[in-house]
Amino acid sequence: MTNISMSLVNILYNFQLMRYIGENGVAAYGIIMYVSFIFAAIFIGYSIGSAPIIGYHYGAGNHAELKGLFRKSFCLITLWNVLLTILAILTAQPLAQIFVGYDAGLTELTKRALALYALSFLCMGYNIFGSAFFTALGNGVISAAISFLRTLLFQVAAVLLLPLLLGLDGIWLAIVAAEVLALIVTAVFVLQKGHYYHYM
Repeated sequence: MTNISMSLVNILYNFQLMRYIGENGVAAYGIIMYVSFIFAAIFIGYSIGSAPIIGYHYGAGNHAELKGLFRKSFCLITLWNVLLTILAILTAQPLAQIFVGYDAGLTELTKRALALYALSFLCMGYNIFGSAFFTALGNGVISAAISFLRTLLFQVAAVLLLPLLLGLDGIWLAIVAAEVLALIVTAVFVLQKGHYYHYM
């Protein structure tokens, strides 16, 4: 679902960028994708790595262990969310310089785009972990719902609507809006199912 969604969303982003700014926008977006994969890999790695442990303790009925894992994971992801957002904003200039330093205008565009896109990391970790967490608990429906809404529906809606209000910045902020909306959905599921799965 994530891979299919990413392909469709990338096409839509490129279409919108060509419409609003042209080839420079597509070039900046390509750089952002390279960088975001590195940052998102930290969240994905932790989520996939912790899933078997979560699944084991849930299946074994070790509720205290499951609660502890959930609390520790929440704290770790909160810390990573903040640190990665700060790191991405601070490195926006040097990263832009590395990739497109040959063009001052494109460097400035990429720097701003990276800094705006980086705000999505404040929520991204919760959503990636939330989807993996419910997979580990055996609830594929909730996991798929979070993944589908986060990677496709919310992003498509945001990348189509936000540019009408904010212009080019709306394209860079579309991922932020999608992650915020996905976080609301994830939080609702987490709070709703906490007692049923005994992690709260």
